Amino acid sequence: MLKGNFFHGLGYLAEGFRLIRQPGLRLFVVIPLVLNILLFATLFVFLADIFSVFIATAMGWLPDWSWLQSLDWLLWLLYGGVILLMLAYGFVIVANLIGSPFYGYLAELTEKHLTGQEVGVDGGWAQIIKDIPRALWREVQKILYYLPRALGLLILGLIPVVNLVVAVLWFLFNSWMMALQYVDYPADNHRMSFPLLRQRLAQQRLSALGFGLPVSLGAMVPILNLFVVPAAVCGATAYWVREPQLSLEKQTQA
Repeated sequence: MLKGNFFHGLGYLAEGFRLIRQPGLRLFVVIPLVLNILLFATLFVFLADIFSVFIATAMGWLPDWSWLQSLDWLLWLLYGGVILLMLAYGFVIVANLIGSPFYGYLAELTEKHLTGQEVGVDGGWAQIIKDIPRALWREVQKILYYLPRALGLLILGLIPVVNLVVAVLWFLFNSWMMALQYVDYPADNHRMSFPLLRQRLAQQRLSALGFGLPVSLGAMVPILNLFVVPAAVCGATAYWVREPQLSLEKQTQA
């Protein structure tokens, strides 16, 4: 049985958008934002043609069944939605590879802000440079978790009729991955392993899906997705601070 509060989880991204406007956090929002703008412009040009070709190919594989052909518009929407989800998380993967050292430090500053500690950036650049290898390895772990599952869903999505269910599974999986992706920043700051983080998030999976859903939707919207990434980092840090099952320290104290 799924546990957690889906609607409670929905509110964390909105809180993240409020947090990125805080004076002490803005600098570490602006720098990765500029990097993401350059990245997004490049990906948009590169992937525009690939999107149309993939859709045409996928539709060509459908058997010539009269009832299926009458639903071609629905299947086009489903395939298009799956591809948008893939591109959305693909954008997130690349953006986070580039900005991961900044996002880890942004999560640290956000946690200080939320817990009433002084937010200062003295020595921040040295810490960012020092954390680059660990941050990149953490991103690689998430990619290695994502790729085989995404490949399995992609293969299932090529099967007529089954792809109707797979489209829904893709959406749920993407929401789960977005929660994992961003809550991992404060978890990594506390040296929680990625497997343990997955276990802790799974204990309240509905809350995690509630957080990941608007992030996943926002990541599919051009321009908005540039701002969703830092807002998701801040929202995920609020999630870390307030969800009691995540922190080892909180459970020890309890």
